[in-house]
Amino acid sequence: MIVNEADINYKGISDKKMSKIGFIGAGNMAEALIKGLISTGEFKKTEITASDISKVRLDHLSAEYGIKTMKDNTKVASQSDILILAVKPNSVPKILAEVKRNITAKKIIVSIAAGVTVSKIAKSLGKKAKIVRVMPNTPALVLEGASVLYCNENVSEADEIVIREIFAAIGIAHIVDDEGLLDPVTGLSGSGPAYVSIFIEALSDGGVKMGLPRALAHELAAQTVYGTAKMIIEGKTHPAEFKDKVTSPSGTTIEGIHKLEEGGFRSSTISAVEAATKRSKELSGEDK
Repeated sequence: MIVNEADINYKGISDKKMSKIGFIGAGNMAEALIKGLISTGEFKKTEITASDISKVRLDHLSAEYGIKTMKDNTKVASQSDILILAVKPNSVPKILAEVKRNITAKKIIVSIAAGVTVSKIAKSLGKKAKIVRVMPNTPALVLEGASVLYCNENVSEADEIVIREIFAAIGIAHIVDDEGLLDPVTGLSGSGPAYVSIFIEALSDGGVKMGLPRALAHELAAQTVYGTAKMIIEGKTHPAEFKDKVTSPSGTTIEGIHKLEEGGFRSSTISAVEAATKRSKELSGEDK
């Protein structure tokens, strides 16, 4: 089951007392969230703190966004109402061991580390905690991401609203009530940008083969994918319906579609999502 904002009494974070948010890990995804939160006004820069082992990253975030930065993870954890773990999956156990004394029952722990389950986080903390696991994707870096959230039983409805709004600042965000759905989410939207990139490259190569200059072919391919996605999203149109609208009888498009189908385009795409989902499940269970 997917829970959308229409399913809950959603008022938005702006109607609530602002919380302090901390990031352990100051990489690209953390920066995307910080940029989104500040640009949408959901959090003030004075309410955001970040820590990282890299002084270069900390200096960049401080200069670019005016937030407070430090190398002390425990300070970030103690000063934050919402703590976002934006580190590599293999770093999560070490980070949790370091900060668990600073975690109270009121704090919300949010992990964007792929494959690290809520149960693993809870086990590492060794105490009752509010835990949210999130699968975002790389288009979050341009504030056009797709994030799916799973919250454990200690997270209240009010907490869910706040966390969902944080990730809505970098694109769309949905909440699911089955953690197992994060594996197919990983296979689809998590890995999807790579699939789409290959398609754009192939589309561009096709244009070059037929005589277009490389730069023009690349721009046309990328803009075509972007524009089509925008039309489908904003028009709430099913992809099949949109495809039919631009496919004329005996026209050029149906000839191209025929060749895609001969090459197993749909089947290969479905298989890619399936394979990535299975690998996500394997990774989630490797260190149980």
